[in-house]
Amino acid sequence: MRTTADPYMNFRFLVEFDGVQRGGFNKVKGVAREIKVDSYHEGGQNEFEHKLASQTTYGNVTLEHGLVDDYLWGWQQDAAEGRIERRTVTVILRDGSAKEVWRWLIDRAFPVKWNASDLDAGAAQVLVESVELAHHGIRKG
Repeated sequence: MRTTADPYMNFRFLVEFDGVQRGGFNKVKGVAREIKVDSYHEGGQNEFEHKLASQTTYGNVTLEHGLVDDYLWGWQQDAAEGRIERRTVTVILRDGSAKEVWRWLIDRAFPVKWNASDLDAGAAQVLVESVELAHHGIRKG
């Protein structure tokens, strides 16, 4: 008899910076990697072109959460003033029973952009801060 598992839900996750959880995050965007492909046309062969893997690239990762302290602002402020501090950012996915099922390690990350959601006196919404991180790659931990 075969048992199938349900897919993991995308809202059960934690974010850590160098092993320390710094508040709850509501979004993590850009956890991705891509292998660049070079095409090679072989003389006399017109039915296809060779596809050769060349380089693996990683885009920036963006973290978003409700503004509660100045941790991310301070880290980005230091970077803006030339004091780059690279950190390992870990995204931990958990299942319905809060058991860890997946872990992404974002290596040697540092903030390259910080912003806050619009201030609007007519809206009763949480102020969200967003920080974009450049890094040296993502691996499964």
